[in-house]
Amino acid sequence: MNDVDRVESRRLMEVLGGRILLLLFGLGVLGFLVAIDRADWFAIRPATGTSIAMAHAASSGAASTVTVDTGTGKSINTP
Repeated sequence: MNDVDRVESRRLMEVLGGRILLLLFGLGVLGFLVAIDRADWFAIRPATGTSIAMAHAASSGAASTVTVDTGTGKSINTP
């Protein structure tokens, strides 16, 4: 009788483990599908004032100067 209980217990653990793995797989696929729908989540944005100024200078051309306000970290265009 004890062997039957062990076999039944092992079978239930395998079923439970399989269901948990299937749930995790489904959540992973759902997360992937949500992530590919929102490409702006993966956009690389400048993090510091210096990198903001460099990114702005590279995209707007060399004719304008960029001043970064150190208090707010925002760039200010000056012609």
